[in-house]
Amino acid sequence: MELAALKILVIIFGVSAFIVFLLGKLKIPSVVGFLVAGVIIGPYSLDLVRDLQSIELLAEIGVVLLLFTVGLEFSVKNLVKLRSIVFGGGLLQVLMTVAGVAFFSHFFLKQEINSAIFSGFLVSLSSTAIIMKILFDRAEIHTPYGRASLGILIFQDLCVVPMMFLLPVLAGRAGEAGGIGVSILKAALMVVATPLAARWVVPQILHQVVSLRMRELFVITIVLLCLGTALVSDLLGLSLALGAFLAGMIISESEYSSQAMADILPFKESFTGIFFISIGMLVNLNAFRTHIFQVIFAVAIILLIKIILGIFATLAVNLSLRAAIQTAFHLAQVGEFSFVLAVAGKGYGLISEDNYQIFLSVTVLTMIATPFLINLSAPISRVLSSMPLLKELDKNLIRGEKEHYLEKIEDHVLIIGYGVNGKNVAKVLRESGISYVILDFNSDTVRKMKRKGEPIYYGDGTRAEILRKLRVQHARVLVVAISDPAATRRMTQISRKENANLYIIVRTRYLAEIEDLIQLGANEVIPEEFETSMEIFSRVLHQYHVPINVISDHVENVRKDSYSMLRKLELPTKHLRDRSPLLGSIETEIYLLKEGSKADGYTLKGLDLRANTGATVVAVQRKDRIYQNPPADFVLKTGDTILIIGKKNEVRQAVACLETGSFCVID
Repeated sequence: MELAALKILVIIFGVSAFIVFLLGKLKIPSVVGFLVAGVIIGPYSLDLVRDLQSIELLAEIGVVLLLFTVGLEFSVKNLVKLRSIVFGGGLLQVLMTVAGVAFFSHFFLKQEINSAIFSGFLVSLSSTAIIMKILFDRAEIHTPYGRASLGILIFQDLCVVPMMFLLPVLAGRAGEAGGIGVSILKAALMVVATPLAARWVVPQILHQVVSLRMRELFVITIVLLCLGTALVSDLLGLSLALGAFLAGMIISESEYSSQAMADILPFKESFTGIFFISIGMLVNLNAFRTHIFQVIFAVAIILLIKIILGIFATLAVNLSLRAAIQTAFHLAQVGEFSFVLAVAGKGYGLISEDNYQIFLSVTVLTMIATPFLINLSAPISRVLSSMPLLKELDKNLIRGEKEHYLEKIEDHVLIIGYGVNGKNVAKVLRESGISYVILDFNSDTVRKMKRKGEPIYYGDGTRAEILRKLRVQHARVLVVAISDPAATRRMTQISRKENANLYIIVRTRYLAEIEDLIQLGANEVIPEEFETSMEIFSRVLHQYHVPINVISDHVENVRKDSYSMLRKLELPTKHLRDRSPLLGSIETEIYLLKEGSKADGYTLKGLDLRANTGATVVAVQRKDRIYQNPPADFVLKTGDTILIIGKKNEVRQAVACLETGSFCVID
């Protein structure tokens, strides 16, 4: 038995790795590769794996671990912030989709009303596993459409519970649904218990475990909390995945969430892949070929209904038209929990075997189409949101156009996005006396900061008319500090077209986005991952007393290999107070005299750094020999390492003089 199970795993991982590798060469997401691999090795194709029950068990563990890691990334505070999207947009999306699909199924496909409503249940749910993976992989979870998608997905997962209990009612067995009120009450109690456990119970447990300094015990405890909460959720009538999500949210409130994520991640990736493979294995290719036209028709209708109704649902919770369209494209597929409903519905006679097979094919096709739909969502949303007819639906656009912008301002800095980066830029500009204006798409942020006197305005930076009202054509610098890659590219392109002399600085998450942004007109692109890595290795070298100009050379060499347009790194000088509390105001720096330096051949008296800058040369290292307190006639040579001491501004002035060869006098 053990060898049979091992053989299954070898086949699954071997075939899926090969398929994912091939599709990866074509830039096709791994999710599609796993689904295709499942179709190939399943019992309805090559029949390499027949034990579907074992695979479904592994797949369910994969969903549990996936939702657990999503919960780790998403705290209770964030859920409270998204309450309008979860309970507003989510409720509207589910109700409208159920009603729309039921109407179409009953009046056009001639289904019985109970089966039509059941079809609405199936279609209203989207794939949390796929969307969360894509959003995290693309670093778009904090974009407006990322947050909206997450909020609606959470509500959809919550809806699985009442939908399951309504199946007996739809099947005409109302007596079996008598416990629905009790079950919903249990679910509500569990959701309420989540913040309480996050606040008082779990942190204490983890603190005691961590105090023993046994990594294996910590991992076991995290897995126990994940699976245990999922099991309790299942016993209360909720889904396993929802319980795992709540467990992740509980742990996210503790200081151990990052370590928990690092320990669980390898398991999650493996089991999640198995989940998508298991879905592909359920597809009956013979049934697909027999009903191919019905399948294609159903896919088209489902995508159309979900996208249109999704747009209206998200517009109702004050999302911009562009973000609403992108959210709707993200949620257009049929989700994994629909499989659970479909199996239960088949048992109640709400769906026939033929329709069940059609449903499986439709679901897998919508899942496979999801990455491609998401890639198309940005350009399509840009085109649709610029259409005059649809503009009338965009309350945010109308509100932005009614904003009272500044009429006269020029030579200013335009900051788009008032997150951490935007706030820091604004603070420095304010303290420096440089005029600036801020554009943000969060109405709560704009309202709050306006009361504090910030020159902040509400509007969509991807619209040329909004940027013109902020006088981008007369600005000197544009700082784009948002986490929406598509919107960032659009803002850069429009701003460059409006002002050829504008200096555009763009923040991005990944190095791979630099080239596109530069081609669109950005002067500087600051990738967070790359800058962070250089800050780290520079400070490591600084702790080993590597000369500051040598560190700068390393930084510049790395930048030349990767990108050549970024700021010079400013390193902190080493404080002597680290060595003695009596020398708190004194700093030191070491400087390597490189070949070609203009200081080569000068005596210390000739340089006279003490008189010109106030700093003093206290030692010079030449090869293996150190000259302490070198005399005034000491001649500097290439390769010398010079130790400079003085106050902060004096040391920096001395380094600058040696660097440029300009022996200037201190201010």
